[in-house]
Amino acid sequence: MKKINVITLGCSKNTVDSEHLMARLAAAGYEIAVDSDRTDAKTVVINTCGFIGDAKQESVEMILRAAAAKQAGKIDRLFVIGCLSERYAEELRTEIPEVDDYFGARTWDGIIAALEADADPALATERYLTTPKHYAYLKISEGCNWMCGYCAIPLIRGRHVSVPMEEVEAEARHLAAKGVKELMVIAQDTTYYGIDLYGKRMLAELLRRLCRIEGIEWIRLHYAYPAAFPEDVIEVMASEPKICKYLDIPFQHISDNQLKAMLRRHTKAEAMALIRRLRSAIPDLALRTTLLVGYPGETEADFEELCDFVREVRFERLGVFAYSEEEGTHSAEKLTDDVPEEVKEERVERIMRLQQTIASQLNAERVGRRERVIVDRRQGDFYVARSEYDSPEVDQEILIPADRKRLFKGRFYDVIITAAEEYDLYGEVCHM
Repeated sequence: MKKINVITLGCSKNTVDSEHLMARLAAAGYEIAVDSDRTDAKTVVINTCGFIGDAKQESVEMILRAAAAKQAGKIDRLFVIGCLSERYAEELRTEIPEVDDYFGARTWDGIIAALEADADPALATERYLTTPKHYAYLKISEGCNWMCGYCAIPLIRGRHVSVPMEEVEAEARHLAAKGVKELMVIAQDTTYYGIDLYGKRMLAELLRRLCRIEGIEWIRLHYAYPAAFPEDVIEVMASEPKICKYLDIPFQHISDNQLKAMLRRHTKAEAMALIRRLRSAIPDLALRTTLLVGYPGETEADFEELCDFVREVRFERLGVFAYSEEEGTHSAEKLTDDVPEEVKEERVERIMRLQQTIASQLNAERVGRRERVIVDRRQGDFYVARSEYDSPEVDQEILIPADRKRLFKGRFYDVIITAAEEYDLYGEVCHM
């Protein structure tokens, strides 16, 4: 049997892409290794990230290590796919010629042909899961039309293209049949779903259909763009019990000056009004956001306004990044990167210190509550679980002592929260 090692870098959207590719490879008779150091897999495919500088560097270093392994005779064939090679294929061919071929992120035709993988259209909704079998990511569209000033995604992935609703449903049913109980709905912008196929945003209808799939118990919504947020999505989140009280909605900034410079297509007033509607309609909603500091022109007053925003909204989950110039974007071509690096990093640290205090306070408020959790794994003396307020890999976890009762990965339990730290909780399973 042919053996192949598929290495995936970057975001959960890349994970989904690799899982689709691996399903085709498995159907063609390959034995799959996932992110493995095994030396008996003589063909290696690296699915790269090209979003920001650190991610690009990680991808280049991985390619160089694999190229060295090929030169040493440890592997026979090496292919590079994904975002980095979508954007820089010609430069990579010149700099790292040991790679057999480079293919982009917008079509799989090239790598499928190169590996003689199964091109049967019936495999379009099949996945070779690399996540724990009880949860999976469900990508509902590709690309983005917003063209935010700092973002290279439209340059890499192209304009927004929705996956037909029937195809998304079929994929979700296949995942449920494999034992998946939790779906993370993802895209570059999930709220834009359907507008290219159906003439209007159809995320709410898609969510309703996913809720009717037997076996799926939690549905979690990621990467929701705040501008023109669909009101019917708020309604379906409030009314459907399978939809987690969780929303990942990257605001990036709140100063009107910065929002305008970032080409974010909404104002501070509109963002605050949306948050009020969400909090009002969906009590106990956990909001996750990401922020960008040090964007060209960001003043100390802009940054203080952002800090006030974090204090007022009290996000349950928050990440912050320092701006880095990405070639080809509006900010790189039209603006001057005028915030010193040390100021950017200091602002990142200030936001995270602020969020650390907020997270600690919010966690303390959960002590004594009864919450439903799903167990992800056992780690040392604890079972590691999550509530509906936490997404895997990016959010906090609930640690349950493993010496009290045997628990099973992928099952749901009711727990009492017994203690809290800044970014983790402790719990005890309720007597059944």
